[in-house]
Amino acid sequence: MNPDRNRVTKLDSNYVRKYDAFLERQKKRKKRVYRRLTLFVIIVLSVFGYLVTYHIKQRALYEEKKDHYEQLKVDMSNLKEEEQDLREEISLLKDTDYVLQIARKDYFLSKEGEIIFKLPDDRSSY
Repeated sequence: MNPDRNRVTKLDSNYVRKYDAFLERQKKRKKRVYRRLTLFVIIVLSVFGYLVTYHIKQRALYEEKKDHYEQLKVDMSNLKEEEQDLREEISLLKDTDYVLQIARKDYFLSKEGEIIFKLPDDRSSY
């Protein structure tokens, strides 16, 4: 084989120069397209990641608020029961017989000629 035979000389014509410039522009254009696509993918993945984390945080916040709401509903029902008991107590305290009965029982007040004996509550001493 002749080493001179494998050499190919490039034609230096106007057409070849335009074609080489065209190929160079195509290469640069392809490179810009890949860069734009890469940037676009990075932006899309970033936005998607942000939305996923935001959604997860919102779900956790919702669960927390829901639990707090349930606890407040329980507290409210307990307070309504307590309010009802206090209203009944107020209505009973307006009755003089009830107030006298409480005074006799708690403060050892007696009626005229009445004697009060306090017995121990502990029955094990017998």
